[in-house]
Amino acid sequence: MLDKTDLLILEELSMNSRITMKELGEKVHLTAPAASARVAKLEDSGIIEGYTININQEKLGFHIHAFITIITQNTYHQPYLSFVKTQVEYIINNYKISGDGCYILECKFPSNELMNQFLEELNEHANYKLSIIINK
Repeated sequence: MLDKTDLLILEELSMNSRITMKELGEKVHLTAPAASARVAKLEDSGIIEGYTININQEKLGFHIHAFITIITQNTYHQPYLSFVKTQVEYIINNYKISGDGCYILECKFPSNELMNQFLEELNEHANYKLSIIINK
């Protein structure tokens, strides 16, 4: 069971996973070794699964951010899933969902032309509904 200190640690790490154990300890009123031990316990228990970075896709040249709702044409999804594996340059996430579609793709594209090419190839495996992100 998590206590208030564990929740504070998770909050601090969510905002800055590169924080030093000394700084983390100061923020949650623990010594650096105690903070480190708590973080290790959270990792060992599987509550903290890993640490990530946020990448600014626009600064990398990917100016189009889109969500694509996928409607597969039959219950056999393997052709679609095989296609997705070949498109790692453009696909950020592929979520299997319930509701209006079978999957939601989160994608990034450097241009309308490359997005259109992607969509034409995608349409060989599934129908889709495209939503372009205008602002975060």
